[in-house]
Amino acid sequence: MENSTMREAMTLRPEWIYVKCNMSGRHSFIFTLIPVVYASTFVIGMVGNSMVVAVIYRYMTLKTVANVFVLNLAVSDLTFIITLPMWAVFTASGYQWMFGGFLCKASAGLTMFNLYSSIFFLTALSIDRYLAIVHPMRSRQRRTVLYARVTCVLVWIFALLLSVPTALTRDTMHIADHNITTCGTLQPDESRPLLLASNLTKSILGFLVPFIIIITCYCLIGRALVGAQSIQKNVSSRSRDDEVLRMLVAAVLAFFLCWVPHQVFHFMELLAQLKVINNCAIVDVIDTAMPFTICIAFLNSCVNPILYGFVGQNFRNNLFRLLHCAPAGSIGPHPSICSKMSNLSTLSTRASAVLCISNKNKAAMVNMSDVK
Repeated sequence: MENSTMREAMTLRPEWIYVKCNMSGRHSFIFTLIPVVYASTFVIGMVGNSMVVAVIYRYMTLKTVANVFVLNLAVSDLTFIITLPMWAVFTASGYQWMFGGFLCKASAGLTMFNLYSSIFFLTALSIDRYLAIVHPMRSRQRRTVLYARVTCVLVWIFALLLSVPTALTRDTMHIADHNITTCGTLQPDESRPLLLASNLTKSILGFLVPFIIIITCYCLIGRALVGAQSIQKNVSSRSRDDEVLRMLVAAVLAFFLCWVPHQVFHFMELLAQLKVINNCAIVDVIDTAMPFTICIAFLNSCVNPILYGFVGQNFRNNLFRLLHCAPAGSIGPHPSICSKMSNLSTLSTRASAVLCISNKNKAAMVNMSDVK
C-alpha cells in the first residue's frame, strides 16, 4: 500500500515533500488494473468469509478447536477486507489520499494487523491439525476449546502490538512533484531504526517463522497419512485420505504462492530503505511490482474460506441449508468443520492399535516358543 519513492524524500517545507525518483512506480496500467483487483478481492472475500462466519455461528457449534480457529481466521480477513475500497480509490486516483490522517493510520494498521493475525491463525490451525492427526490420544487433553480461545486472544493481542508501529509511522503528506496528498511512510533519520525493526519483524514473524512451522506440520501430517495408508486396506478410506492430503498440499501451496512474491519484493524494498539500492530504475521496478505482489497476498483472504471451509462436505451442506437450497431434515448433526481430518485422528488411533496388537502377538509367540 505504500510507494517506496517516499523513502528517498527530501523535505524543503514541513508539509511539502519532493521525491528523488519522482516517476517511480507511477504507471497508468497500475491505476487501472490494481483497483479492479482490489474490488474483486473485496467482493469475493466479503462474501466467502461472511458465509464462513454465518454457517459456523448458526449451524456449527464452537465445540471444536478447528471451528474456533477457522471462525477467528474469517473474522481477521473481514477486518482487513473492509479497508479495500479505500485502497482501491487511493490507487485509482494516482495515490491521492482523500480520507484524512486518521484513516490513513488506521487502514495501514489494519492491513498489518490482518497480515499477522491471519498468518498466526493459519499457524495455530496447522499445529492443531498436526496434533489431532499425528498425536490424537496424547493431545486430547490439551486440544480443548478453552485452550483454543485463549490462543485466539493471545493472537489478537500480539497481532495488535505488532501492527502499532505501522500505524504510528504512517501519515498523510503532500508530494510536491505530483501535487498530491498521499498516505505513506516518511522516514527521517530519527525514525529509521523503528522502521527497520518493523520491516524485519514483518519478514521474520510475519512470514518466515510461520511458514517453517506450517510446512513442517503438513509434512509430518503427510508422512503420517502415507504410513496409515500402508496399514489400511479399505479402498474408500484410502481415497478419502488422499483427498485430505491433496487439500493439505493445496493449503501449503496457496500460502506459499500468495505470500512469497510480496516478501521477496518487501526485502528489496528494505534494501532500498537502507540505501543499498539507490538506482532509480531498480526502485521503479520495485514500486511497480509491489502493488501486484500485494494483490496476490490479499488473495489469500479469498482462498482461506475455500480451503478451510468449503472443502468440507459438512460445511457445504450447512451452507446450502443457510441458502435454503436443501431441506433442514437432510442435514445430519456433525459439529466439526474439519470432519474429514477428524476421521484421520481415528485412523491414526486405529493404526496405533493395530501396531500394538501386532507387537503383543509377536511377544506371545516368543513366550510360547520359550515354553516349548
